[in-house]
Amino acid sequence: MPPVVARRTVYVHFAGRTALVECLAAEAAEAIRRAVAGAPAPTPDAAADLARFVLMVWPVGDHYRTLIRLARGQDLTPARVDELLTPARDMATRVLAHGCRQGVFQTTVPPDPLTRAIEAQLATLLDCVERGLWSDDGTSAATAALIAAGVAPDTAAAKVDHVRKTGSPRVPSETRASTPLALTQMSAPNSLSPEALWRRADVPPPPRARP
Repeated sequence: MPPVVARRTVYVHFAGRTALVECLAAEAAEAIRRAVAGAPAPTPDAAADLARFVLMVWPVGDHYRTLIRLARGQDLTPARVDELLTPARDMATRVLAHGCRQGVFQTTVPPDPLTRAIEAQLATLLDCVERGLWSDDGTSAATAALIAAGVAPDTAAAKVDHVRKTGSPRVPSETRASTPLALTQMSAPNSLSPEALWRRADVPPPPRARP
């Protein structure tokens, strides 16, 4: 088990909880931007494109599970969350719209709200990983996303398996932890990233969101 970093050590490197959360947000925003920028061009197979998209963003979400929990605990404003997720949302909406036109995805829910629904599903699955309730490399999450989009379960599983076998896009290490130099210099001792620092820190948990 990694050593716990004392709360006072955290705040030597960050001017309080807000600064640490914002540093995590800046890292995540850059990681999402890089992941989307490195995505392959759309193909005629919208189901495969959605599978690739989830397999591409899952490692980023997995790396920043703490930030997702903080967003749910209202440490980030809704506007800031929207700013972070807009590139990924735009890409997912385009994929879903293309699949709806092809007749591959369900049309009961329009592409934009369907994107938000699948996003919420993925965030919940990542939260289960964070809490130790589940473990996944993105395969089951991608299958679940396809099913939510209207693909039959057997077809969804086969599609994700095919994408895996033919080479799903890998997220470069710099994508998962890319930070402006100023933020890198603020990071914790022994080159810990803000995310790793938060995970090890003796910092009070975020408040629960009110119903």
